[in-house]
Amino acid sequence: MCRLFAYSGEPVWLDTLLIEPEASLVSQSMAAREAKTVVNGDGCGLGWYGERERPGLYRDTLPAWSDANLAGLCHQIRSGAFMAHVRSATAGEVSRANCHPFALGRHLFMYNGQIGGYDRLRRRVDSLIPDEFYGHRHGTGDSEAIFLIAAGQGLETDPVGAIDRALRLCLSAMTDMGIADPLRFSAVLMDGETTHAFRWSSDARPPTLYWRALEGGIAFSSEPCSLDASLWTPLAPNSVVRLDSGGMIASRFDPASQNPCETVSGIASETARSAA
Repeated sequence: MCRLFAYSGEPVWLDTLLIEPEASLVSQSMAAREAKTVVNGDGCGLGWYGERERPGLYRDTLPAWSDANLAGLCHQIRSGAFMAHVRSATAGEVSRANCHPFALGRHLFMYNGQIGGYDRLRRRVDSLIPDEFYGHRHGTGDSEAIFLIAAGQGLETDPVGAIDRALRLCLSAMTDMGIADPLRFSAVLMDGETTHAFRWSSDARPPTLYWRALEGGIAFSSEPCSLDASLWTPLAPNSVVRLDSGGMIASRFDPASQNPCETVSGIASETARSAA
């Protein structure tokens, strides 16, 4: 399993959140505390929003702890919306094209989890990507496939619904192939103004995902980035959080059910709203 981190709020130097904390994402690449795989050394990536229309993107197969280019970028970039990922490969070989985040237009996407039985399903899953987006398929992993399937399901106008429909299509393919393994999905989607964080699984074991209100914004992480885990709040299983200038709202999210997504609670405190 991989580790991920995302931030939205007042612009900050990236190294202050990705490198300096005692349990930062770079530290987690060497010694994750809440993952099956302690070491996440199959590549790393960074996506950020700046002054240009499209986000910046950096990805490589070096482990985050030894990638001098990643550290150099984090020391020089200041951004109010960014995400970063360290990979432990479960589907797709170790290659730059399989490293997260993935970008399409204004969107950035990263993912922790897996489609059960993907080695048997890969051809079927690829067929779910519409022709207009298949040219953006450069890797061989399930993460990029889910993103591009969602792009064809209305990601631009209905991001939560598009992700929901993409996962339903994958579940249907799994059922057709007789695959009983779970589909587990912890992900972050950004467009520079709105952030969506998802935590869901077709079984009862969704990948971990936490959030925390910082001085100037909100952070999401696969596991707490401080030794004091009590500072971080886990997202509820089978939920999606929407974060924008109006605050944070949590909604039910369960592609395995027959019910559409619906808002179940507003989880943003006054601190979180002001930080957003």
